[in-house]
Amino acid sequence: MTTAGEAEAFARRWADEWNRRDVEAVLAHFEDGVVFSSPKALETVGVATVRGVAGLRAYWHAALSQVTALRFTLVRVIWDAGRKEAGIVYDREVNGRCDRAVEVLQFAPSGLVVRGEVFYGEHPDG
Repeated sequence: MTTAGEAEAFARRWADEWNRRDVEAVLAHFEDGVVFSSPKALETVGVATVRGVAGLRAYWHAALSQVTALRFTLVRVIWDAGRKEAGIVYDREVNGRCDRAVEVLQFAPSGLVVRGEVFYGEHPDG
């Protein structure tokens, strides 16, 4: 990934995959040694930072087991070409509750994600 347009296309695919609840499709974008931090991981699996695709898979499956309705709506993508990082800003509707999230993903030369972290906050309209 080298351009803002590529980052935006990635983010659209990523949101579509989440909206289908297709964890394996989302995981296909991550390197085996990925390091991923999230306050939801701490709530769900007891650690704030999960390591490796297997750990990420376990976390996401555990989290989705508590979700009856899920919808991600892409708001914008912020691309830092020098750091090979995309900030994906999106609105989340989870089990009828809406909030705003930002996922920061760092890409390796392979084009796969090697590091990620997510932040959650209140939706600005609500």
